[in-house]
Amino acid sequence: MAMVTTNESLQERKKRSRRVLGKLRKTYGEVSCALHHQDALQLLVATILSAQSTDKNVNKITPALFEEYKTAEDYANAERSVLEQRIHSTGFFRQKCKFIQGACRIIVEHYGGQVPETMDDLVRLPGVARKTANVVLGTWFGHNEGIVVDTHVGRLAWRMALTWRSKDSKGAVKIETDLMELLPRKDWAYFAHAMIHHGRLVCLARKPKCEQCALAKWCPSAGMFESS
Repeated sequence: MAMVTTNESLQERKKRSRRVLGKLRKTYGEVSCALHHQDALQLLVATILSAQSTDKNVNKITPALFEEYKTAEDYANAERSVLEQRIHSTGFFRQKCKFIQGACRIIVEHYGGQVPETMDDLVRLPGVARKTANVVLGTWFGHNEGIVVDTHVGRLAWRMALTWRSKDSKGAVKIETDLMELLPRKDWAYFAHAMIHHGRLVCLARKPKCEQCALAKWCPSAGMFESS
């Protein structure tokens, strides 16, 4: 798909993005993170496992995983080959195991076994970049320090001309910056969760269902765009 642009001013794009936000709330209600979890550690582990996998695949294995490993110390002291076997189906299991154990050792040694609550501390953990940190901060701790930009959010923001940045991983931080400029801080976590939900149900990667899309009139890619 060719790059989509509009002639909007920043204020017009802000206005449109907030209409999109309102419609997402009306359409989907209070959606939240699709990864099943009951505490910050579970969410951190699940988010690391979700890289290059799907939330559905991760949710299949985490009930047994979380039953066996309840604390950061449990993961840090786990037999590596056993933990790798437990997470094998999520893909890249050796690297993910290394990240999880490395992160949990730091959590035990430097944070008293508790997942830290700041962006600076989280991104120091192995396997944790801004996206993962934003998931944990926004979903569990309620700290809106940024906006989660995964493949869905990046794709939708690009199609809707809320950004003109590259959709690849290198452009994720720039896309995040653009979206943060457009949306109220209090809505950052919700916006990401709702956009991910919409991307899975309607704005599909290969063939978006524009005719069924509640956001179509605010999306230049849908052919029904109503400029503000």
